[in-house]
Amino acid sequence: MTDYKEEQRNEIEALQCIYPEEFSGISSDSFDISISSESNNYLDEAVDSVCVVLHFEYTAMYPDESPNFEIVSCSLEEEDEEAILKLLKEQAEENLGMVMVFTLVSAVQEYLNESLDRIKIEKENAKVAEEERLKKEEEKVFIGTPVTIESFLKWKTTFGGEMKTKQVTEIKSKKLTGRELFLHGKVKDDSDLTLLDESDRVEVDESLFEDIDDLDLDDDIEIED
Repeated sequence: MTDYKEEQRNEIEALQCIYPEEFSGISSDSFDISISSESNNYLDEAVDSVCVVLHFEYTAMYPDESPNFEIVSCSLEEEDEEAILKLLKEQAEENLGMVMVFTLVSAVQEYLNESLDRIKIEKENAKVAEEERLKKEEEKVFIGTPVTIESFLKWKTTFGGEMKTKQVTEIKSKKLTGRELFLHGKVKDDSDLTLLDESDRVEVDESLFEDIDDLDLDDDIEIED
């Protein structure tokens, strides 16, 4: 007849030796074991490790029966917790009749190692993708928008229309005085003077026209013979 209690006590002693820091006894037939992944140095160390705490409780006929187990805490996602519980159940069924807690813990630790590698690879890929995106953004700034004949003609038409509208608006919004009209005409005339030789130019004294508004142009002007 199998002495289940003896086998259970022997396994607990062995587990305490194998996991001196990770093992935490709850009672004579229940305990917790903390499991952490083993990091690979060739990957990004920004994620140090992932871990899970498992709770085990022997049944009366363990190891001929599967022990009860549950996840106390886990640093992975909920879907990973479900995968770990499924893994424990499969391993327990395969190892019925033998003490199996060490086998179960080893299977979970292997799962954590693979999960850590996956997480680090995903983070590295995301980092590379972000660097590539920023590089393309910088290239756009330096390269600018390519100019084609169609885009240039479209810009020219739009720009010309905007300038014409602006000029008309400015003229309508500003009513010139008589003096400003005179001076405006003089400026235009001065631009024509650049085509004349120095000897052909005649200077006009503007002060002679300042009081032109005071003259009574309706009076008769007598001209002596």
